[in-house]
This record gives sequence, structure tokens and C-alpha cells, in this order.
Amino acid sequence: MNRDSPRKNVIPVMVPVPTERPYSYAVPEGTDVPPGAILRVPLGPRQVAGVAWDGDGEAVESKKLREIAQVFDCPPLQTEMRRFIEWVANYTLSAPGMVARMALRAPAAFDPEPPSEGLRLTERRPDRMTAARERVLSLAADGQAWTRSGLAHAAGVSLSVVDGLAGQDVFERVEIPPRPIVPVPDPTFGRADLTPDQAKAAAHLHQKTRSGGFGVTLLDGVTGSGKTEVYFEAVAAALEAGKQVLILLPEIALTQAFLERFHDRFGAKPAEWHSDLAPRKRERVWRQVAEGQVRVVAGARSALFLPFRELGLVVVDEEHDPAYKQEDRIFYSARDMSVVRGRLGDFTVVLASATPSLESRVNAEQGRYERIVLPARFADAALPELSSVDMRKAPPERGGFLSPVLIEAMGRTLEREEQALLFLNRRGYAPLTLCRVCGHRFQCPNCSSWLVEHRFRRQLACHHCGHNEPQPEACPECGTLDHLVACGPGIERIAEEVDRHFPEARTIVLSSDLLGGVKRLRLELEAIAEGEADIVIGTQLVAKGHNFPSMTLVGVVDADLGLANGDPRAAERTFQLLSQVTGRAGRSGKKSTGLLQTYQPEHPVMRALVSGDAETFYEREVAERERAGLPPFGRLAAVIVSAAARADAENHARAIRRAAPGADEIAVLGPAEAPLALVAGRYRFRLLVQGGRRADLQSYVRHMLETAPKPRGSVRVQVDIDPQSFL
Repeated sequence: MNRDSPRKNVIPVMVPVPTERPYSYAVPEGTDVPPGAILRVPLGPRQVAGVAWDGDGEAVESKKLREIAQVFDCPPLQTEMRRFIEWVANYTLSAPGMVARMALRAPAAFDPEPPSEGLRLTERRPDRMTAARERVLSLAADGQAWTRSGLAHAAGVSLSVVDGLAGQDVFERVEIPPRPIVPVPDPTFGRADLTPDQAKAAAHLHQKTRSGGFGVTLLDGVTGSGKTEVYFEAVAAALEAGKQVLILLPEIALTQAFLERFHDRFGAKPAEWHSDLAPRKRERVWRQVAEGQVRVVAGARSALFLPFRELGLVVVDEEHDPAYKQEDRIFYSARDMSVVRGRLGDFTVVLASATPSLESRVNAEQGRYERIVLPARFADAALPELSSVDMRKAPPERGGFLSPVLIEAMGRTLEREEQALLFLNRRGYAPLTLCRVCGHRFQCPNCSSWLVEHRFRRQLACHHCGHNEPQPEACPECGTLDHLVACGPGIERIAEEVDRHFPEARTIVLSSDLLGGVKRLRLELEAIAEGEADIVIGTQLVAKGHNFPSMTLVGVVDADLGLANGDPRAAERTFQLLSQVTGRAGRSGKKSTGLLQTYQPEHPVMRALVSGDAETFYEREVAERERAGLPPFGRLAAVIVSAAARADAENHARAIRRAAPGADEIAVLGPAEAPLALVAGRYRFRLLVQGGRRADLQSYVRHMLETAPKPRGSVRVQVDIDPQSFL
């Protein structure tokens, strides 16, 4: 592009850097740049992707203006999407350019996908006919274009047969446009047989979605009640109205069963979007979403930033799941931002869960959300009978972690040729390894956490920074051999104990750090669903909505695990997780049982689970939150200060605290050393800003940070509005 060409005008361009407003660029004569156009622009010594924005950019002298280098042949980001980026940036106190960067994560997709070279049958015929040539001509007789390799494969012939026919002008060469990555779903394809309760809920969602307009519906149904089939009718309504649909799932990479259920209902699978997709596939999904070819996406939280052309419905499945909160660079809740996306786009949002978050429940009670309740399982399948196992009265044998009550129940389950699930939300073999002689404990050199023993891999690993080291035979402190002892259980240790009691059982251990990654996890989950395992031992990923027809016993090894911290959501999260886990049992209608091993059977969470009285639990939690002014009755913001040196982090955190302005309804707590004081070699201090429900926390925190000294050296400041983690 000629830099000396006349300049027609100046436009603002949002570039992926941490600035508060777009940069100004010159537009060459004769170049059309509509708002939202995706551009290549110079930024310092490099070229980056940017988006033509609205309003004004940075004021720059005319002689210093630089020209845009390229306007990509790509659909522009819609106005609604640009407003969404600005809203997220303002709410999370993030740079708009860094939020826009999340929408531009597939740079190879900015240019159109090139067509493939194809062959189409002409009226010419070969000089000699063979059986192989006859098969090729028969397939191509419909006049459709074929790729060279596709035609050869379909006809069961070698490429040389196809090439020979092309050489005699029996085929002409044509361009084949890129194929859709998934077929278009058919909303009329496979309507399910619904119960009266499901049909009523589905009809309501269908009508609401078809009518258009913003609204949030909380679909609250017990595990196995058919929530998916119900919200599929909202998906059908959006498709009938010519709209695109986004379905968010907390573990999309593992939910193969969901994709198959979608296929059974709509005759095609949705496009997937998650971090395990191959780069080329991600690019094609991004492009075809922008072009409108992909009508439904099932994705992880980042799918919220795909450039939909005509989005008309967002479904957030398992809306309570903590996986929807991103806590890296841009801190945001995909559940909450989905509601914002729906409000800006004026369409329906469906939040689905068997254990809704307290925030969603209160929003429904106060009339901001509509609530639909599905109180019974599909086909009248009974919920599992839950009971607590008091570990003080029925303790495990010495060196073990399973109560005789649970072991006996597992034995009866195996005798009936049914499946048992043991749940422990702790990866590896043991959370701590120490020396019996000198007391040395193996700690991560980069974090204030113990190294977890992974006996299957013979490694000690940190689950916060990824550090790992070989499992030693001698204590590095005193040199004593064979005196290292594992303390506490992880799922690998439970598997070892299970093998002692049930050596003939087929046992599968499921964890996110399983060797073989997502592909192997999917295969293992399929094997369980098909009855190819007797005992399953897993972490929280087994609670993610899976359907195991033969599962009739769920044992929670340590039901107290999530309660032993200062997180104000600890009781809620424990209740949700254990409800979801025990809900894996009895989904096919067989009588089922859930056993909770606990040292606190009188705890309100345990009592609520065993009694099945979720309403009383929610009422109690709501009252406690309201009394303490905690979300959803108050607002929180966390300010996390980290640095390579502890003193630097503490000093800067104290400087921020001193800069906090006075306010009647806002208080600043801290700074205090974070519970995880050292992560990946960085020391961490936290401040907590607390205010009333209508408090303008963003303006308060923004003023506090602008007044405080700017971070220097290794000091880094992160802001987390509506924090979910307090570590």
C-alpha cells in the first residue's frame, strides 16, 4: 500500500493492547472501512489485527498518523458485539482492546477459506470402458462436483483411474466452495416424547424464544429431569426464527454424550468451541459463525466472544458451575456476561441447573428472572436414597479411607452387576508427602503449596504452577531411604484401596490429569456409559451431567472436603457438587443409593442433602448472605497485587489501600497475604472491596487505582469484580 497516497479520513481502531480507547489510523483514498471491519494495522514495529471502532480515537498529529495496512475480506463485528466488548471492559475494569482480543482469537480466519479444486462430469466419454471407470462415472452422473480423492475413495478405485478420465476430458476442473463444518440443524427432525411437566416447560420456552425480546429464564430441575430436552425446544424456536444459538457447557470437551443427544434431536451436531480444538478447526468455526453458516455452537465460556452474525438465544447449562468464571487476564463470569449479551441483543437467555446458584435463585425470587421448575425425574425414575456415614462411628480400617458401610454397599452393588462411583475431589495419590525421620515436607519451590504425589506417574506435582519432579527414594533433607510417607488420600490411593477389597472388579480412575488427555477421558466416559466398568473413581469432572445408566451407588469419600475454608460460598458449592455427584445414580430408573462419608453429619449441608430438603438449605443460605451483606445482597471486588519480591507486593498493596477514598457504603478490607501467598514464583496480597447492592464498585476501584502509585518493576495489579475464588 502506497503511504504517499491521499488520505481520505481518519478512523478509530481498537487494537489488542491495554489502552483505554482506540488508536487513530488514516484510511487510504478509495478504501471503504465500515464500523466493525477487521483490519491489519501497524503497531510499533509489528502488524496486528484490529477492529474499526465507533467514536473518536487517540488525538494524533496528522503527520504522525499511520495508515491501515489491510481490510480483511471478513464479515465485520456487529454493533451488538462491539457494545458487548465495551460493556465487559467497563464492568471488569479491563482494557477494551484486551477484551476485543478475545473476539479475534482466530487470525487465520480473517481471510476467506480458499475453494477446493474439484471435478465435474462432462459429456465426453472415455475411449475404453473398464469396471473401475464405470463405477466412477456412475457416481459422478448426478452432475455434482467431486474432489479428486473423494471420488476415488467413494468409487473404490485408485487415483490413477480418476486422473486417466480427467486426462481424456471426461471431467472438467471446477472450484468447490468450502463445505460447512457441520450441517444445518433441522428443528423438526427428532422431537422427543416429553412428560406433561416437560412439555409445558418446553412450550413456554419455545413461545418465549420465538416471540423475541430480552428475558432470562432459570430452568430449575432435579438431576435426570430432562432439562436438556426442554431447552432444546428453545433452540428449535430460535432456529425456526432464523437465529443462531450458543449453548455454553462447563466441560464441553468431555460431553460427547451431549453432542449425540443434540444430533438425535436436530439431525446434525452443533459446532464445538473449546481449547482442545485443532487450530484449523477453530479457524473454520470462527469464520463460519461470522458468516452465519454455523447456526448452533456448543462451547466453553470463551464461545461467548465468537462473532455471531444473528445470535438469538444463549443457553448456559449447569449455570452454577465455577468453570464459567475466568480468572486469567480478563476476570469475568460467562454466566453473568451471557445475560448482558442477551440484554444488548434483545433475546432470551436460559440458565439451566439442578442446583442453581444462589444469585440466580434470588434473581428469580425478586422477579428479575423467570423460574421454571421440573420437580421429578424423567419416566418417574426415583432420586437416589441419600444417607450420611458418620466416620466417628464407622471408621475405616487402619491405613484405609473407606468406611465398612461403604465397602459393604459396594459389594452388594457388584453382586447385582451394577456400577458404583466413588467421588473424591482430589487428584493424584496423596496431597502431602513427608519424611518419617526428620519431618521434611515436599513443597513446591514456586508456590506456597505442597507437592501432590502422583504414584501412577511416579512424580510429585504442583497443581498451581505445573512444577513436577521425580518421586525420590530418599529424603532430600536427611538422606534416609524408604521413610517417605504419603499423607491423606487422592483418587489414586482410593483406587489402590478398592483393588485390595475388590481385586476382580473392573475399575476406572477419572481425573483431568489422566494420561492421554481429553480424547482418553471421552473414551473412558463412553466405556462407563456402556457398562464396561464396575467401579468408577473420579474427581469433580464426573459430576458434569454425565448419564451412566447402570450406576446405582455413589459414595462420597470425603463429603467435608469443601467446607474447610473461609470461602463464603463453601456451603453452597459443597451442596451443589455433592448433589450433582449423587445425581449420577439411578438415572435409568433402578433403585439407587448415595452414601456421604462425613465427620459432620449434623452440618446443614449434610442434613439438606440427606433429607432432600434443598429449599430449607437455600433459605438458610439466603438469610445468612443477606445478614452479612454478601452477594447477591451486596457487592465484592478483589484487588490482587503480586510481585517477584514479597516486600514489593506488600508495599504496593498498602499504597493502594492508602489511596482508597472515603465512602459511606463501601469498605476496603486488607491488604492481607493471600491464602495462596506464593504462586508461580510471585508473592500475592489481596484487598477486598465490599459495598451495598447498588454501590458503584467499578468507579470506586478505578479511582483508587488511578490515585495510587503506578505499578513498577515486577509488580502486577489484577482486579476481580464479583470474585468467586478467595485464594
